[in-house]
Amino acid sequence: MKSVLLIGLGRFGRHIAQKLNDLNHQVMAVDINEERVNASLSFVTSAQIGDSTSEEFLSTLGIRNFDVCIVAIGDNFQNSLETASLLKELGAKKVIARAARGVQEKFLLRNGADEVVYPEKQLANWTAIRCTSEHILDYIDLDGDYSIFELAIPEIWDGKTILQIDIRRKYGINILGVREKGKLNMNITPDTVLHSGLSILVLGHQKAVQKCFRI
Repeated sequence: MKSVLLIGLGRFGRHIAQKLNDLNHQVMAVDINEERVNASLSFVTSAQIGDSTSEEFLSTLGIRNFDVCIVAIGDNFQNSLETASLLKELGAKKVIARAARGVQEKFLLRNGADEVVYPEKQLANWTAIRCTSEHILDYIDLDGDYSIFELAIPEIWDGKTILQIDIRRKYGINILGVREKGKLNMNITPDTVLHSGLSILVLGHQKAVQKCFRI
């Protein structure tokens, strides 16, 4: 369980808070808007109304006590930049900040942010990949050109084992698990039989996956 300071309770920040709550992490939420703060009380550990660009206010929160600080301000980049910088000056262990454009990412990394998330860009990449083939059900981009794909089983694999299709040797693609009726099974063997109705999670180079699945 981690202790998280979340600054900004717009739609993006609210979704982060709810997910962190589902994962049983402790979340202190901060926003300048009283309505947003009150709306978050059911899924955060604590919440405060305050201006995150105020060093005096931030210093009362005990920044060094949090494992990670997330700056989810989406409507005012200047405030986001100032907040990230102040958090680092006050001893934040790790600062993750939201960017809306590439230039914002550069400024945030130079002024306090350890990592930057770019929701619009990441969602655009996901949508572009997802819509290129009926086989692709989900997609996670990793470092470099490698990704994890969730893919529907091609008809020609129906009834075959993982050993028989042998995509690791042919394409350098690793099968991580299979999903059936919404349940993911990571305990697979070369003798695991694939059939229509299943989807598989694979890890590999994007071009290799495209070639193997004819995407």
